[in-house]
Amino acid sequence: MKYLIRQGRLVDPVSGIGGVMDILLDDGRVAVIGSNLFSPGAQVINAKGYVVCAGLVDLHAHLMEPGFEYRETVASGVRSGAAGGYTSVACMPDTQPPIDVPGGVAYLKELSVKTPGSRVIPIAALSRERLGQEVCDYGALKSAGAAAVSDAKPIANANLLRDAMILACRQGLTVLSYCEEAELSQNFAVNEGRVSRQLRIPGRPAIAEELQVMRDVMLAEETGCAVHICRVSTARSVAIIRRYKRKGVAVTCETCPQYFTFTEDEVLQQGAAARLEPPLRTPADVEGIIEGLKDGTIDAIASDHTPCGDWEKDQPLTQALPGMVGLETTLAASLTALYHTKKMSLSDILRTLTINPACILRLPGSGRLAVGCDADLVIFDPDQEWVVDPERFYSLGRNTPFRGKRLRGKVKYTLVGGEIVYQEGEKEGTL
Repeated sequence: MKYLIRQGRLVDPVSGIGGVMDILLDDGRVAVIGSNLFSPGAQVINAKGYVVCAGLVDLHAHLMEPGFEYRETVASGVRSGAAGGYTSVACMPDTQPPIDVPGGVAYLKELSVKTPGSRVIPIAALSRERLGQEVCDYGALKSAGAAAVSDAKPIANANLLRDAMILACRQGLTVLSYCEEAELSQNFAVNEGRVSRQLRIPGRPAIAEELQVMRDVMLAEETGCAVHICRVSTARSVAIIRRYKRKGVAVTCETCPQYFTFTEDEVLQQGAAARLEPPLRTPADVEGIIEGLKDGTIDAIASDHTPCGDWEKDQPLTQALPGMVGLETTLAASLTALYHTKKMSLSDILRTLTINPACILRLPGSGRLAVGCDADLVIFDPDQEWVVDPERFYSLGRNTPFRGKRLRGKVKYTLVGGEIVYQEGEKEGTL
């Protein structure tokens, strides 16, 4: 199928190309970009007034299959990703069984092609069974299609992590690192500070994250491995990463919209719905995260899409499962908090959602909109307002602190490989 996208506002952070243009998609690729294009037989998409850019790439999502299909399936996850503008979604290995052998990677890829939606990018386990005791066979996992390795939880054993970085570096694989010191955090429900004191419950101190960020960037410096720090939530974590980046260490990092939108006070308003991991932090941390995005220290905005069963969230704060769904709100939440407040340009925001995560995961052909590239793209209205109603999500998860919030930025079309995988209003219950 050929598609001719007319009169869209093209934004490509890589080339700097912008302006109102037509785009012809043919045979799964971007064929022509120009003005007043005409192609007999092409299906026309009217994008006047909308932004057209490379499809979003999510570094970090939990699709939960196999093992936790009541929370999410690959099928529902890729539909959710497409509805949020994602053309590629990296799937963490915290399944049951974990994705720690080549057959697991192959199984995940098999599931992903059965439903139109985002491409699934498998992230394989760093250690066997995610137990933190023995490294996996990274060569075999990479050959099967794994893009990176992670246990999707903190690694307590520094010696094992160091070995993993050495071996991953030899295979050209990035290590995706969760940073939190277990003895300090102990699965406490909120940030340690004013709110934990007000609620009279123990909190997770910021230094629990910062100590392991420091450890992991130092190991990255020593081993030469490309290390990506997931879910950065504190200003001091940003400062540590900034310092090591300036030294030339191959470290990248991400944050998520909740960490530049909400503070720990949200827990007082929403209770368990705002129980996240890492927890929401202070206004000073929010400012530090935004500054890290503005100066490029933070490379990417990820969803950390973590569906929970309703009964797992409908618990007292200290017993509820942490996490939130994010695939269908990340673009709009980022635009609302950063673009519509004039904190960042649209091009710089899209860089954190497209080309930067594609480069971190080493996905050739993804993350940019240029002639010859894969026809993976999203068309969205950056100004349209909507109220978040999780009951209308494609995801099986309904757990989000954005429930009832008014956001600006609405996906109209998502195309993967030159085919429409999401169109606003295509079915009852569309966002």
